[in-house]
Amino acid sequence: MRKPKILVLAGSTRKDSIHRKLAPQIVEALQAAGLDATFADLRDYPMPLYEGDLEATEGMPLAAKALKDVARDVDAFVIASPEYNGSYPAVQKNAIDWISRPEPGERHLHVFADKLAAILSASPGPGGGRRVLQQLRQLLEMIRVTVIPQDLSIPRAAEALDADGRLTRPEDIEGLHALVDALASELSRKLERAA
Repeated sequence: MRKPKILVLAGSTRKDSIHRKLAPQIVEALQAAGLDATFADLRDYPMPLYEGDLEATEGMPLAAKALKDVARDVDAFVIASPEYNGSYPAVQKNAIDWISRPEPGERHLHVFADKLAAILSASPGPGGGRRVLQQLRQLLEMIRVTVIPQDLSIPRAAEALDADGRLTRPEDIEGLHALVDALASELSRKLERAA
């Protein structure tokens, strides 16, 4: 059986974003579980705010097309999302909006349809980004992504990472591996059913 491909996204472009620091650790954990994982840094895909007239006159921006090309070929997504005012960041939603747009000959939501996702959030507060996980789950399910039941919330994130940006608390490390294992199991079952 082929290795499932996973695209890791961090919903922030800020240089010192906790979620961007978590992304390489997520990739490592996915690879250790036998999955083919890639991190697509949204800093490398700058795109204007989605607007229908812009799409009609200029088409899909090159950065959005490039990200969509990467997303098209994966079996699942892992999204590490900050919580901004109880919801997901505009840059993350904007990327999703652009790459969801159908290109000629493509079904609506083709890039997302019938794929799996795992979601996580870290927050400096005690809530650990729980509110954004609910909203992100709803958003992804509306665009035909199946979000696995398990998610990961990392509270008091400033205390959770060392100077190199790596997780240090055993419960967070175990939570990340449990999330990856749950995604790997769901993917294995899905690929077996499709075989």
